[in-house]
Amino acid sequence: MDDPRLGELSGMVVHDGGLWALSDGGRRVQVHRIDRSNCRVIGTRTADDDPYDVEDLAVGPDGALWAADLGDNDRRRETVAVVVLPERGAADLHRLTYPDGPHDAEALLVDGQGRPFVITKEVGRPAGLYRTADPPRGEGPTPLLRVGELALPASDTLGGPVGGIGTRLVTGAALSADGTVAAVRTYTDAWLFPVSGGDLVAAFNQTPVRVPLPGEPQGEAIAFEPDGTLLSGSETRGGVPGEIRAVPGAAALAGEAAPVAPLPPAPEVVPDPGPPPWLPAALGGAAVVGVLLLLTAAVALRGRG
Repeated sequence: MDDPRLGELSGMVVHDGGLWALSDGGRRVQVHRIDRSNCRVIGTRTADDDPYDVEDLAVGPDGALWAADLGDNDRRRETVAVVVLPERGAADLHRLTYPDGPHDAEALLVDGQGRPFVITKEVGRPAGLYRTADPPRGEGPTPLLRVGELALPASDTLGGPVGGIGTRLVTGAALSADGTVAAVRTYTDAWLFPVSGGDLVAAFNQTPVRVPLPGEPQGEAIAFEPDGTLLSGSETRGGVPGEIRAVPGAAALAGEAAPVAPLPPAPEVVPDPGPPPWLPAALGGAAVVGVLLLLTAAVALRGRG
């Protein structure tokens, strides 16, 4: 990747036969189509929005490209954003807010309902999983809901800019073309999760399969080809140019999602028949007997006095 427009490659998707990518720098959102044969830029979609720190790229169910303006190294942004670039027409900006304060994030998925699904980049603790309740409408801000967390297994893969700590820092995410596999990447590995019924929360609660991606200068981008090939991409760093590498057949390694146990049947509700018809009379009679007993005891005590 020697085109300066992609020197900070941070997100990729494959859509409609094209490989699209973006960098995390610049004053405009620019998504570039790449020629697979030579990694040259052959087309660009732009939005006039001035992003803070664009870190990933996803594709929505309608084919729109979602640029993820989620970066927040200092964790001080009141809102983050997604910029949606449709195949035709003007781009849409949707601001998002976390329910528990600022987070840095570099990974975005869009589920089958058109809801952004954010995976945060956390040091020394599990990544947070956040999603909107509904597809965002208008500039917002639209609140994100915390729907879970993701603790990746340990890895001995070498590479990346920050040593061993980078093996668990989430730097990108992708969905397979048929939506049955989700991939989350770090600086050193890709982790594959089978997805059933589009349920990403359930998918990330399963044990993933590791695909090592060693020796990338600063690996942040990941995508799937329609045939299940996994693509990984790195920024240029320390004079080492980034590159795009392919792992054929990777999606098949994830296997199938674990079946979801059916909920037990609800207990049968038996209508309350109410008190038997004789109960009020019995209670009244018992009350009268009780009063008579108390009067008898009082008279006896007075007689003793």
